[in-house]
Amino acid sequence: MPSLTSKPIAITGASSGIGLATALACAKAGMPVALAARRQDRLQDAVREITKMGGKAIAIACDVTKPEDCQRLVDETIAHFGSIYSVFANAGYGIEARADTITDQELRDIFETNFFGTMFTIRPALAAMKQASSGHILICSSAGSKIGVPLMSAYTASKAMQDHVGRAMRLELEGTGIHVSTIHPIGTHTEFSKVLIEHSDGRKRQSETPKHKKQTVEHVAGTIVRCLEKPKGEVWPHFPTRLALAAATLVPNFADSVLRKKFKLKQAR
Repeated sequence: MPSLTSKPIAITGASSGIGLATALACAKAGMPVALAARRQDRLQDAVREITKMGGKAIAIACDVTKPEDCQRLVDETIAHFGSIYSVFANAGYGIEARADTITDQELRDIFETNFFGTMFTIRPALAAMKQASSGHILICSSAGSKIGVPLMSAYTASKAMQDHVGRAMRLELEGTGIHVSTIHPIGTHTEFSKVLIEHSDGRKRQSETPKHKKQTVEHVAGTIVRCLEKPKGEVWPHFPTRLALAAATLVPNFADSVLRKKFKLKQAR
């Protein structure tokens, strides 16, 4: 497997969760890391931690809904480290709401961050990668990108868009030296639940992943680093879920019956 040493990566949503864990894992693998998010205090803490363990890192304030911020992220990564090898479009959030009652603004906001934020992040990085004829684009989609989940349709739809764009780009860029991978985690131990509740007007979550089924962010980050070392199209940190969703695609009526039972049970609770 090729060494990742001295190959810079820029990561959005890097102040916590999968983004932060991936930044730490990449730094341990020898990659200079540009951490991007809106919370500068947390980014600076991460930079200090990476520097303390002998790595290289910078913190860049970035709101992925602003194309100029994403352009600056790429520009500063190149200016500081000399190049950009990889970009991880990770920033995103969820909202729990019925498909027939979610507001237009709520829909626009989640697509602005999850989908358009991904595109704004990828485009300037891709321009630099094309000049170098080398690079790796990473997109944090979700296991939910393959199926519509009750109360989470806006979120899963935005993740499906990321998945579809990632697959198309993977084929469009074949032979250019640039890899494109989509990441499909299940529920993880992160701030995702807290943020989801905030965006859902404090409503109690009915679509919460049971704690015993969640994975650690360190496990997800490890699968991402391995993908950087040995590129592949889709990264599934929880393989049984991948098999289950493949079966759901083959037998949609059965999948609907399972989702229906779980939805009714959660509503009853």
